[in-house]
Amino acid sequence: MPVARLAAVALDCDDPTTLANFWAQLVGGQEVMRTEDFVVLNTGLGGLAAVRVPDYQPPTWPDGSVPKQMHLDLAVDDLEQAQAEAVRLGARPADVQPVPERYRVMLDPAGHPFCLTTAIPK
Repeated sequence: MPVARLAAVALDCDDPTTLANFWAQLVGGQEVMRTEDFVVLNTGLGGLAAVRVPDYQPPTWPDGSVPKQMHLDLAVDDLEQAQAEAVRLGARPADVQPVPERYRVMLDPAGHPFCLTTAIPK
C-alpha cells in the first residue's frame, strides 16, 4: 500500500497568480490554496501548483542552456482550435515545432513548454 499520494505537479515561476490563472483557464480547475508564493489548483485529475522561486529562469527549450525538467502533454481534439485558445489565454507557440501535424509545442506565461496533441486519446 502506498504511503503517499500525488498532491500536485508544481511549476516554478516568478508570478504564481498569473501562471495559475492561465492553467485554470486552459485545463479547468478550482483554486484550493493560495499564499503569496504558492497557488494550488484542483483540476479534477490532480493538483497543479504554481510556485514562486527566487531568480526564476524559464527553460530555453530546445537549446537547453536552461534545461526543462518536465512538461505536460494535453490531449485535444483539434490542434488549431486548442492552439488558438492557448494563445488567447497567454501561451505562445515555441519556435521549434518537430511534428506540428501531431502535436504543438507551446510555452506557458512562465516559459514552461507543454504540448497540445491529438496523438494521445482524451
